[in-house]
Amino acid sequence: MCLMYCFCQILDDLLPTMWPPLRKKSRAPGSASSSSSTSSISAMLAVLLLFLIVGGAFVPGQWIRDTSTMGELSHAIMSHKPIINHTVDAQPPPLQHLHQDQTPVPTATVKQALRNETNPITMTESIFSNQPPSPNPKPTQAAAAITPLVCPTGYQTANGFCPSSKSKVSAPTESIAPSSSCPDYFRWIYEDLRPWMSTGITRRMVEKAKRTANFRLVVVGGKAYVQRYHQSYQTRDVFTIWGILQLLRRYPGRVPDLDLMFDCVDWPVVRASDYQRRNASTPPPLFRYCGDDSTLDIVFPDWSFWGWPEINIKPWELLRGELKEGNDRVKWRDREPYAYWKGNPAVAITRQDLLKCNVSEGHDWNARLYAQDWFKESKGGFKESNLANQCKHRYKIYIEGSAWSVSEKYILACDSLTLMVTPKYYDFFTRGLMPVQHYWPIREDDKCRSIKFAVDWGNSHKEKTQTIGKEASNFVLEKMNMEYVYDYMFHLLSEYAKLLRYKPTIPREAVEFCAESMACPASGLEKKFMMDSLVRLARDSSPCAMPPRYGTSELKRLARQKANAIKQVEMWQQRATEALEKKV
Repeated sequence: MCLMYCFCQILDDLLPTMWPPLRKKSRAPGSASSSSSTSSISAMLAVLLLFLIVGGAFVPGQWIRDTSTMGELSHAIMSHKPIINHTVDAQPPPLQHLHQDQTPVPTATVKQALRNETNPITMTESIFSNQPPSPNPKPTQAAAAITPLVCPTGYQTANGFCPSSKSKVSAPTESIAPSSSCPDYFRWIYEDLRPWMSTGITRRMVEKAKRTANFRLVVVGGKAYVQRYHQSYQTRDVFTIWGILQLLRRYPGRVPDLDLMFDCVDWPVVRASDYQRRNASTPPPLFRYCGDDSTLDIVFPDWSFWGWPEINIKPWELLRGELKEGNDRVKWRDREPYAYWKGNPAVAITRQDLLKCNVSEGHDWNARLYAQDWFKESKGGFKESNLANQCKHRYKIYIEGSAWSVSEKYILACDSLTLMVTPKYYDFFTRGLMPVQHYWPIREDDKCRSIKFAVDWGNSHKEKTQTIGKEASNFVLEKMNMEYVYDYMFHLLSEYAKLLRYKPTIPREAVEFCAESMACPASGLEKKFMMDSLVRLARDSSPCAMPPRYGTSELKRLARQKANAIKQVEMWQQRATEALEKKV
């Protein structure tokens, strides 16, 4: 009030000099109206002036902050323009089941992300997670930070939104020292590509594989373009593509241009016999997750390495750590001395046959078998299907389903002796496994007695049994960490690209895919697993050094060694059975 009175007194003195009409009226003696008029105008102006002075101290500051942030946001959005590929901008987004409505990213969160220039990982996690930011990682000498992944404000379906900046092209791979030597199972890359070694791969061959493919992947200039043909089961295609995008982030500008077809169905379909006849054409190159001895499909790491949200299986790098902790919690000698299996028996007759080996009132085959009810598990939050909590038995059974099973790596990682029912299929790493060195072979046509003998033998030869189990878990946990998974992908795609007899171009129907276009519109476990498996550091060193090709004599020796090891186990079992029959 005191401040108001002072303003009024000053205005009473100044108004007559500033406004002549008031000066004339003020000279009239005894004029009460003129005096009150002047005072009221002064009071009004004083209030106005006070509001401008005091309020102006806050309003301009807030306005400056808001407009400054708008400028930052505009720059961030405009520098990440959507890449429109020819005439496909009017087409629907490529991954329909990912396009779920979600709450727009709060502006404050984006502001915080844009201003956080020192820690790209903290920025990304503050956008996509409610968890507290993780501490800054300590990059190795062979790693460099990647431009942070940021979703623009209000961009709820970000398909088509990819950074417009070109990939940073590193020095040629040959000029950079490799980080290590690749494991021996990398040598099977050459065998998978052998059918095209002499002929090369033409565009017509690739397009011939379209018949069963779920999608076509083209890499040009370090960027990925996808043309989808058929919806895959669950999110297999989504996380396969996501994995390839992470490879491009790990080795920016160093994955060569390529063009391939990918089939996400379990069973291999390119039958070798169809292309061994006289005047037969060259087989179409088709990528998938598994193969067998009678087919020519090219084997590629499966989607679950980046997560399987439908059944809550975490990305492999996270799960590896949990499996190691699980192994440490329950040592081998303290585990249940039985063979354990839990899975879905409905997918294959061989699994239904396995259930006959379960313990019963009449007989104990040393097996503890459980049917997995995924519907019930999903309702209960998957509390009973935590893979890290399933390393509590000395022996674990691996048996194929409709084809090869994703569960193989999780079973082998448990430090338990893996009892492997004779498999028909292989994935990208299992051809590097050897019977009695990494697992114990179980006869397909005599499962129950084979399982009982394996458990009895293992409990009588504890040291040897632990050695085999540890050899398998070391193989899976160390020789199959994500560094080697990415290096396998890199070498496979690089060797494949060398065989192309044409320059890959972007199909008119293809859409550019990037981490932003997939992670921004995702939600729930899909988004969580994407962010958990996001590659945040680019490698400056080369991938591991490829071992030499197998010679014909080496392949024969490996096949003979494997067959002899299986025969040895069958002979031991036969002798044990005969000795038992003599006692009876």
